[in-house]
Amino acid sequence: MASLKYSRQRESIKEFLMGRTDHPTADVVYENMKLIYPNISLGTVYRNLSLLADIGEIKKLPSFGGADRFDFRTDQHSHFICTKCGRIMDIDTENIDQLLEKTASKFESGQVLGFSARFFGICEDCLKKEKN
Repeated sequence: MASLKYSRQRESIKEFLMGRTDHPTADVVYENMKLIYPNISLGTVYRNLSLLADIGEIKKLPSFGGADRFDFRTDQHSHFICTKCGRIMDIDTENIDQLLEKTASKFESGQVLGFSARFFGICEDCLKKEKN
């Protein structure tokens, strides 16, 4: 692959995602990029997010109940989705790599390359609201 031309906007998108743990949508990224680059288009944000996901610098999280979400963490990890508010959080689960290895060793019809685990429940904030 040819080297990628430097883009201030793309670097700003990466920096924005780097500081986030809430897995924002492209629209959220766009609204925040407009504060830095008032003339940036939604299309530019979508193209850069897609490019960053394609080259493995971020993860695109499709099918999370609506718009795609974006995650700066590219390592194997799980996600927790609150069924009340829709919040998405990272979960670091011990032994998940062992589960992946065990699953891969039992799967003879192909090659397992990764996983996407999603856990569902009610987040701490929503539990607090229910108690009040």
